[in-house]
Amino acid sequence: MPEAQSDSDATTARPRRRQARGERRIAQLLDAAASVFSEHGYTAASTNAIAREAGVSPGTLYQFFPNKEAIAVELGSRLLASWHTAYGEALTAAHLQLPLDQLLDAVLDPLITFNFENPAFNVLMHGPDTPGHVATEHDLLHSAMLTRVDGILGAYLPGTPPADTTRISKTVFTIFKGGLDLILAAEPAERDAYARELKTVLYRYLFPLTEHVCDDGPMPPSEVRIHTP
Repeated sequence: MPEAQSDSDATTARPRRRQARGERRIAQLLDAAASVFSEHGYTAASTNAIAREAGVSPGTLYQFFPNKEAIAVELGSRLLASWHTAYGEALTAAHLQLPLDQLLDAVLDPLITFNFENPAFNVLMHGPDTPGHVATEHDLLHSAMLTRVDGILGAYLPGTPPADTTRISKTVFTIFKGGLDLILAAEPAERDAYARELKTVLYRYLFPLTEHVCDDGPMPPSEVRIHTP
C-alpha cells in the first residue's frame, strides 16, 4: 500500500506548483510585453495593452509587476542575458582560423539573427526612453562587447599597435550598429541583401589591414588571449 503523503509533503508540493504557475504567468506577460513594445514602442505601450495581449486582466498583471517600467526591466534583463550568450558564441577565438569573409559570416550571422528574433531588444536597448536600469546594463554589455571585438581584431591583426586596434574596433563596431539598423528596418525580402552589404563594407575595410599579417595567417586560438567579461 502506498505511503500516505504527510501534511509537510503536501505543503511543500503546493508552493512549488504555485511557483511554477507564477513563472509561466511571468513568461506569458513578458512575451506579451515584447510584442507590444515591438509594435508600439516603450512610451506608447501600456500595462492594459500588455495585459490584453497576454489574455489576462490588468489586475492579474499587477500581481506580478507594479508598473510598465518593472516589466521593461525584467524583460530587458532577460534579453540582455540572451544577447550575452549570443555574442559570446559569435565572438570566439575559434573563428580566428577562418578567412576574413568566413569570419564575418561566423560573427555577424548569429548577432543579426538574434536581433530579428528579438525585436523588443532593439526597442528597449536603443530607445530614447529606455528605463535607467536597462540602459545601465546595456552600457556595460556594450563595453564588454567592444573589449571582445578589440581582442579578436588584436589577434587577427598581430603587430598592430594597441591604439590602432582600439580605433579599428570602434570603427567596426559603429559600422556594425549602423548596418544592423538598416537590416532591421528593411523589408523582409531585402534583409539578406542588406546583410550582404554590411559584410561587404566590413570586408573591404578590414582586408587591406590584413596585408601586413605574416604568411602563417592569424594567431592560432591557443595563442590568443581574449578578455571574457
